[in-house]
Amino acid sequence: MCGSCGYVCRTFYDSKMRHVRDLSCGNRRVFLSARIRRVRCSSCQAVKHESLEWLAANPHYTKRFAKEVGERCRDATIKSVATSFRLDWETVKELDKEYMRDQMKKAGHPAPEKIGVDEISVQKGHHYRVVVSDLERRRAIWFGGKGKSKKDLDLFFQENGEKRNDKISLVAMDMSQAFQLSVKEHVPEAVLLFDKFHVMQKLCDALDEVRKLEYQRLTGNERIFVKGQKYVLLRNRENLDLKGRRSLALLLKANKRLQIAYLLKESFDQFWTYRSPAWARKFFELWKESLKWQRLKPLEEFAAMVERHWNGIIAHLGLKDIPLGFVEGLNNKIRVFQRRAYGLRDEEYLRLKVLTCMLPKL
Repeated sequence: MCGSCGYVCRTFYDSKMRHVRDLSCGNRRVFLSARIRRVRCSSCQAVKHESLEWLAANPHYTKRFAKEVGERCRDATIKSVATSFRLDWETVKELDKEYMRDQMKKAGHPAPEKIGVDEISVQKGHHYRVVVSDLERRRAIWFGGKGKSKKDLDLFFQENGEKRNDKISLVAMDMSQAFQLSVKEHVPEAVLLFDKFHVMQKLCDALDEVRKLEYQRLTGNERIFVKGQKYVLLRNRENLDLKGRRSLALLLKANKRLQIAYLLKESFDQFWTYRSPAWARKFFELWKESLKWQRLKPLEEFAAMVERHWNGIIAHLGLKDIPLGFVEGLNNKIRVFQRRAYGLRDEEYLRLKVLTCMLPKL
């Protein structure tokens, strides 16, 4: 079939011997010699090469060789794979692209009911892309946009189509106002869920702000106890080694305001154990009462933020079997291969990597 006009090519033109690389045998590279016929289209007179099902999109390599290269690229850098197979860097990247497209073709395009929305930074200077994931199938399903505004998420809903949008019943995201507006416009019946990770991240940011304010307030030797203790203060105590626990104990003993802020932050974990909205509300009211007379403005601002987004935060109470940590886990996986592909500027390659990083091997 002629790719230009669709006419069936029947006129034999000539043939040409081609050497095609196949899987290696031990440390020996293997090449297959195949005679590729060329035919002339009787309609448009274009000359076309014969298409063989065992050849990759790059006709100098077999499909099974391209598959081997693609599987290696899942866990290694392009440069190391290119060195191992003695190939050009660009060739490895194109073979990996073909492998990932086959992965996506096999996985299909789902119509998700529960999605997660987040943004990732693709380079310095506030350059972002939106990532939409299927929470039930635990895979990324869309990567795009040019930032993290409403119009960027609108692109997903437009490409997804009205029929698929109607099936979406839950959207898990951070507290981005732009994303909320987009969701309310396209899937107004869906439940908005602000996951635990982002809420606790805001609380940790508030605690760190208290630390900074204390450092500015103190003078002289008193600053020694606060300086350089950010991660000791923010990490979970059970994740600290012996040295870290000693530093934390010394810090809390030396600064009463930080001690109070730290205890309030730790006590907020109890909020996530409740299964009744009424009991969760009662706990939160008591937690807010604890802030009175403490002069901890960052924590007061955090409490006001929780109040504004209350319905989305307690939405998890009536849900079961929703992997709320999956979205952030996906982001961590994306950051890993971003570091591994440092300097790569191929947007399509990055998109394919994001969309296939959670898919099984072919």
